[in-house]
Amino acid sequence: MGKTHEHIAGRLRTFIEEQPLFFTATAPLDGDGTVNLSPKGVRGSLVVVDGTTVAYLDFAGSNAETIAHLRENGRITLMWCAFQGPPDIVRVHGRGEPVFRDDPRFPGLLALFDQVDHTSHGLRAIIVVTAELIRDTCGFAVPFLAYEQDRPLHADRFAREDDESLSAYFEKKPDIATSVDGLPGLPLPLPPMPAPSGG
Repeated sequence: MGKTHEHIAGRLRTFIEEQPLFFTATAPLDGDGTVNLSPKGVRGSLVVVDGTTVAYLDFAGSNAETIAHLRENGRITLMWCAFQGPPDIVRVHGRGEPVFRDDPRFPGLLALFDQVDHTSHGLRAIIVVTAELIRDTCGFAVPFLAYEQDRPLHADRFAREDDESLSAYFEKKPDIATSVDGLPGLPLPLPPMPAPSGG
């Protein structure tokens, strides 16, 4: 039986923070546009900012569908599944905003992520999500799966890039600056990584 929550707190917050994997879903306003569903990993790359706000690090990849959809309409759903322990599925439906490297809020937000090496993974933006509906439901059909570790491949690959080469990489990819449906995606050229907040 589904339950609606006013805030991300207590058991719900603990559950979200313990999961090594979550999913994001976004879509353009155009009914014929491409719905996007993305898995997100890397321990420590998501934080609960407060009872109605979560944020996660947006890393380098071969497209920027989530960013494009959020820039157009802001709609996003995040989902976590329990692959161990009691069966549970948590969804946060809300409004998301990509905060880019040249945004004055970026250093302060980045300081919230103290478990992730900010110099690896090709960090592009921080996605801030304000919850409008928080629900958990049973996960009876979700299988038991064992978490072993994060894959090192992503960090190893993008740790070799600097801001200039990373921007050049993005400019070569057809679905970074614009989405597969032609919406504005990641603004390029990529701004340099700002100094840490207070540094």
